[in-house]
Amino acid sequence: MNHEQARAEETRAMERVVHATQQVQTAFAALQTQFPPAGSGRPSQIALHTFDAALQELEDAQAAFDEMLGDLLDGNR
Repeated sequence: MNHEQARAEETRAMERVVHATQQVQTAFAALQTQFPPAGSGRPSQIALHTFDAALQELEDAQAAFDEMLGDLLDGNR
């Protein structure tokens, strides 16, 4: 992998983290509407599932980025 390809891969990994963070924020905002004063305090299963999936994607994206960063710092990239 050349330098340009490596930088493009790193950029995609960081963009994945940013996008996942935005998804968590969106899912959290939707979940909040289901609690008082606006909601009943009983979040829907879809809202909970969406929030959980967004958190999992963020965790996965961060782990992939951390691995890439570790490789970079170790001189393996």
